[in-house]
Amino acid sequence: MKDLLQNNKHRPWPIPKKRWKFYQEWNKAVFLHWKVDFDALRKLVPAGLEIDLFEGNAWVSLVAFTMEKIRPRNLPYFSPVSDFDEINIRTYIKSGNKTGVYFLSIEGGKRLSCALAKSISGLPYRFSKMHREKGAFFSENTPHKESFSIRFSVEELQNKNNFDYWVTERYALFQETSKGINEFEIHHLEWPIQKLKTTALEVKYDRFKNLIGRPPDKAHYSSGVKVLAFNKKEMKTGGF
Repeated sequence: MKDLLQNNKHRPWPIPKKRWKFYQEWNKAVFLHWKVDFDALRKLVPAGLEIDLFEGNAWVSLVAFTMEKIRPRNLPYFSPVSDFDEINIRTYIKSGNKTGVYFLSIEGGKRLSCALAKSISGLPYRFSKMHREKGAFFSENTPHKESFSIRFSVEELQNKNNFDYWVTERYALFQETSKGINEFEIHHLEWPIQKLKTTALEVKYDRFKNLIGRPPDKAHYSSGVKVLAFNKKEMKTGGF
């Protein structure tokens, strides 16, 4: 952990001075990105958060990955709960001098893991059936009639361009609650990026069909990163 904390020159702002609270790994990540209509997205993001733009455009991403070894500080991880597949649909926001992400949706592949994560973090986790195998990821939520499936191949490592940095190097998460907005800070090394070639893709989220109801504009893959998460900070709506 000491080496992870000391490797911080890539960050846009300093690591929080307080001690980290949770360790986790975000592994074998599939990133799909859509350029979206700003006004359609604005309706889904709290008024207290500014939508971040890349070259004048708003973006939404679907990230499918495997969460592993999540644990509180000074406690061991327990694989039946600590390891699970996850899909989040997110957009990109700004708050003061920080650029972060905002989850439009977040799903996990284990019921208990979702319940614990929602209870501890306040993030709106919900359970969906998930399965992955080499070069494929599948998810289905029958009650909400939502599903995701992808088959893909991974190609060589690539140097990140400006968009890749913009979309991956995010060290804060903001989420709306009944009391306002919670801010979470995280730390990790830079994401290693590989090219991803999609051979089959189906994305069915009717509530976001105006945003991600077509083939993505960009896609890539990452072997993953090790992550330190800090305590959430409660922020009042409109306090940005």
